[in-house]
Amino acid sequence: MPDRSLSDPTTESTMRLALAQLNPTVGDVEGNADLVIDAIGRARDAGARLVLLPELVISGYPPEDLLLKGHFLEACDLAVARVAAAAEGIVALVGAPVRGPALHNGLAVLAEGRIAATYRKVLLPNYGVFDERRYFEPGNGGKLIEVGGILIGLTVCEDIWTAGPPTSVEAMSGAGLIVNASSSPYHRGKGSE
Repeated sequence: MPDRSLSDPTTESTMRLALAQLNPTVGDVEGNADLVIDAIGRARDAGARLVLLPELVISGYPPEDLLLKGHFLEACDLAVARVAAAAEGIVALVGAPVRGPALHNGLAVLAEGRIAATYRKVLLPNYGVFDERRYFEPGNGGKLIEVGGILIGLTVCEDIWTAGPPTSVEAMSGAGLIVNASSSPYHRGKGSE
């Protein structure tokens, strides 16, 4: 389960982690990628080994019917590749649509100028303003990566809200840290919740 390709030979007991809370714009893929590249650079300059960015930060959240447009998904793919090129000297966890046989709400693991791994969100919300099952297929389990000798479990939003998989699988597989990329859209009445 662990992707050890991100390891270095030294084992650390501590690691500086940056959390990049950004305000992406739905559909502004290039502008969102610019925000992400800037956040990665600032995190690296501050000495972080790992930077966590929001769920679907590349597309903006929620992208809804834009996900039905092939040109939009292609733009997201190209933006992730551009952001990956900026991920030198740091591991960046970047939320984006992930294509394959099916479309997933994913987390791209960017390191050394490339997409080193991907995680696919398991628990898709379908209530209130959330309609993720219309667009995405669920992932099939947890994902561990290793950064500086520390096993890190990856989750996206609701994956961490309940006991059980995928977090329980990651924890039982040795994760010393579980991170969660989340986003939530603004809607009328949100401030009173």
